Amino acid sequence: MNSPVARLRLRRLPLHLAAAVTVVVCLFPVYWMISTAFKPSKDIQSSDPQLFPHTWTLDHFQRAVDADGFALFWRNSILVTLGAVLLALLVALGAAYAVARLRWRGRRQFMLMIFIAQMAPWESLIIPIYIISRDTNMLDRLPTLTLIYFMITLPFTVVVLRGFIGTIPAELEEAAQVDGCTRTGAFRRVAMPLLAPGLMATSLFGFITAWNEFAYANFLIIKQQDNRTLPVWLSSFQNTFGTDWGATMAASTLFALPALVIFLLLQRHVTSGFAAGAVKG
Repeated sequence: MNSPVARLRLRRLPLHLAAAVTVVVCLFPVYWMISTAFKPSKDIQSSDPQLFPHTWTLDHFQRAVDADGFALFWRNSILVTLGAVLLALLVALGAAYAVARLRWRGRRQFMLMIFIAQMAPWESLIIPIYIISRDTNMLDRLPTLTLIYFMITLPFTVVVLRGFIGTIPAELEEAAQVDGCTRTGAFRRVAMPLLAPGLMATSLFGFITAWNEFAYANFLIIKQQDNRTLPVWLSSFQNTFGTDWGATMAASTLFALPALVIFLLLQRHVTSGFAAGAVKG
């Protein structure tokens, strides 16, 4: 126990315990949601909660899938989320490149405004956005939600992409320009492949933000119920006896699957060392 390795492990033990506790605290609500989705209704309402389901059922998932608007609201969420993410990437890429590579008057002030917009609580803007949407006849429309989610994710996307572009050596693009590429061509052929981890990281953030947003979807889509999104649909599992917790948990599990799948697909690329790849190239 007096070896350096043993002492090092002993010093790290509190950190490992703290990490384990953090993981358990964060993941337990997710586990409880999933396990509840598979429990029979009598076990969900039991006064003696069961940590593990003794009996498994898919009835709650069947009710969730058969619920009115499931396929329609799923399509709405996909369209709004992908539209907002693509718009944010397109606009933020140009803005981040201009800030990271070019020198122009007002660049620092521009980034300051971006940071202020990032810090602003978007919930406080619901009333002004509602008034603007009402006066421009944009209430109850999916393009309105797409634009709102685009505005919510844009500041963060600009900040993150600016950092990624700043990490890529400018000499790589300059060398491509010496070989005959234009500035745009050098960025597209040299910087874009190295920027892929940044694009994936910001896409993941934008997707999760737009996919989970509830307040604007519930507040701006009032009359046209067919234009609502999945977060609003989750609040519909109620009957004369109260909330159908089994169907609600099953619907929540189905709702969380796309974000989980996208995270699992992108997390390896997001954490990859793209700067090391630039040196090797």
